[in-house]
Amino acid sequence: MYSLILLNGGIGKRIAAGQPKQFLKINGIPILVYSIVAADAVESITEIVLNYPEDWRDTVEQIVKDYAIKTPIVYVPAGTTRHESVALMVKECSNENVIIHESARPLVRSEDFERLVAEPHANVSSTLPLSFTVAPVDPEQQKVTGYLERHKLRNVQLPQKFNKNALLAGHEYAAREGTVFTEDATLVAVSGGDVRYLDGSDRNFKVTTRTDVRLAGFLLQGGDEDWDE
Repeated sequence: MYSLILLNGGIGKRIAAGQPKQFLKINGIPILVYSIVAADAVESITEIVLNYPEDWRDTVEQIVKDYAIKTPIVYVPAGTTRHESVALMVKECSNENVIIHESARPLVRSEDFERLVAEPHANVSSTLPLSFTVAPVDPEQQKVTGYLERHKLRNVQLPQKFNKNALLAGHEYAAREGTVFTEDATLVAVSGGDVRYLDGSDRNFKVTTRTDVRLAGFLLQGGDEDWDE
């Protein structure tokens, strides 16, 4: 059984909507709802640990009530960073295994969670191949300093799954080292954990800008059904 850590504490400054972006509506439905509904349909997810921005708990609870979510919810205040939020939320998980997702990726499907759970390894992240070239640089001098082999690099996505103890050990390592990570697959790997990856979907992008909101609305209406795979 799995606990889902659903990150929902951001305030969406780049969208500048006057409210946290997860409460914006896409096709008449708050962004937050899509991920919760997808997870609610997965039998192996028996608990959702959900955080919320300061002063927005009542709104989050009302949304959960309005959409009749059956899976038990544990509410946790958001940390000051994503890294801190996960560290706070994993401590509230009652299962030995956890999945991490974020409400800002509303195109996740129940099948995405189920495929992740079915992977035999305990620690697995969704990823995508890079479609562009990257290079190491010296930002102060605006200087390209070398070359990176693209086939050895992946775009890290969510959802991810971990053994709870491995994730806790990763955050304990980061606290000792005074290091902050922007996601948890690299955190667990750097701390010594064995992390594998599977291919994710380019539809499962993070809604960050107003353009992303429009694109998500198009896709959630089935706007890509006629596209070639």
